[in-house]
Amino acid sequence: MIVEVKNLVAGYEARTLIRNLSFSVPAPTFIAIIGHNGAGKTTFFKTFQQKVPYQGELLLQGQNLKALHNATKQGLLSYLPQRNTVSFSIKVLDLVVMGMFRKKRFFEHYTAQDYETAANVLAQLQLTHLQDHDFTTLSGGEQQLVWLAQLMLQDATINLLDEPTQQLDVYYKNKVFQLLQSWVNERHKTVFCITHDLHNLLPMQGYLLNLSKPAPKLEPISQETVLANQAFLEAGRLVVD
Repeated sequence: MIVEVKNLVAGYEARTLIRNLSFSVPAPTFIAIIGHNGAGKTTFFKTFQQKVPYQGELLLQGQNLKALHNATKQGLLSYLPQRNTVSFSIKVLDLVVMGMFRKKRFFEHYTAQDYETAANVLAQLQLTHLQDHDFTTLSGGEQQLVWLAQLMLQDATINLLDEPTQQLDVYYKNKVFQLLQSWVNERHKTVFCITHDLHNLLPMQGYLLNLSKPAPKLEPISQETVLANQAFLEAGRLVVD
């Protein structure tokens, strides 16, 4: 099994957000994490990062996460937060090559071969024309693709992405989801993706996990399941409003 979640209970002192969540992922796949605001989507990711207390078990390739020294350093786990910003000038290629950090010792320099590898990743994403640009001058969609290029370079088995298409236009939303599907199909990665863009899930292959439901479980992505979950979430918003 790539990921096993067993009777997971997680949250904060004042509020438990996830209760008795259990599922398993036997093969590389795409999993969309959906739900209302406050349903525990980001909290779920924080359990993988050991940033919130939890009960139950999280196993990555059969290893209990609590027993792992550093899942990121071991190449098991990578994470792209909802908002990833850079406040200083840096070339796109220099930012992307930093994805190889887990393979480096402290203060070890990136080599010419590292830069060549980073350039190849940018070429795969058809971003070669941006590699010498200042990252801070790029559009929001271009920046997000660069962050995804850096994530690709980490080459982790399991990838956590928190709303990677937020505030992107339709073109870049489609491009990001196509890229994530290729990670699964061609690179045999497992992708957990928090998203509110249910419409963009229609062409995807994988599963939905709706954390707003009383007993969340993996549901195969199809037109029927996407529309049913969209209706469920909209009905819930009406009740709250």
